[in-house]
Amino acid sequence: MATERPPLFVYYLKVTLKDSKPPIWRDILVPSDLTLEELHYVIQTVMGWGNSHLHQFIAGEVLYTDDINSDNSDEYGLDTRDEDEQDRNEKKYTVSQILTKEQACIIYEYDLGDSWTHKIELKKILPADPNARQARCLRGEKACPPEDCGGIWGYTDMLETLRNAKNSDKKEILSWLGNDFNPDYFNIDEINGLLRHLSL
Repeated sequence: MATERPPLFVYYLKVTLKDSKPPIWRDILVPSDLTLEELHYVIQTVMGWGNSHLHQFIAGEVLYTDDINSDNSDEYGLDTRDEDEQDRNEKKYTVSQILTKEQACIIYEYDLGDSWTHKIELKKILPADPNARQARCLRGEKACPPEDCGGIWGYTDMLETLRNAKNSDKKEILSWLGNDFNPDYFNIDEINGLLRHLSL
């Protein structure tokens, strides 16, 4: 990851897991020159994901990804697709290039099978701060769902099962989740401690 880049502005972002009820969300501050690749690591950290699946950012009709497909290259290795047809390399684009004004939104999708889809909204552009190189979580609610549970709908069904004390599946789900799983758990100090270990 790139280092020692002075931040242009500080971006106040709201990350919300779509279709989560009640909403699972995080408010974060990031430097505006953060690359989308770096933003991916920040989201993984603040939401609580394990970074074990593919992901992509979606802005309008354009995909930004780290899994650039080279199947359309010619014999010399040159990509033969038009620029508008290409997925864009997330390492080459910054947050400020994609989110250009307040209230602008993009989508971040994690695990293309379970399709954990997050709305990222630029709530506010704050003045430049030389001490704001490090991403920071300001607030949030609810625990991150477990990986590989069938997406938001599978997670919703799982929580409904856990609420039904007579359901025979409850013991099996708890053995998979762990008996200490708490869907309301959110610890901002824990999250910011992890963010301090990210090299951005």
